[in-house]
Amino acid sequence: MSKYEKQLERVQKLDENLRFDELKAILEKIGYEMRGPSGSSSHMTFRKEESPPITIPTHEPVKKVYVAMVKELLEREENDEEDY
Repeated sequence: MSKYEKQLERVQKLDENLRFDELKAILEKIGYEMRGPSGSSSHMTFRKEESPPITIPTHEPVKKVYVAMVKELLEREENDEEDY
């Protein structure tokens, strides 16, 4: 099982010990780009054309609510691929 697959499995289980860098890697793997704020902030926004943006704080570990948001986004992406 690859590192990416293990990270996906942890998102599916809503693991509360995920780090920001792990969620960042998952989102970038599916085409999202991270954009930092213009000022100093502890939140990063990920954007992808034709998809809603998602904002995640860089605090460690990432709270379960943000892991759930990434899980929902991954499910939406998977459903969109099945529609083609």
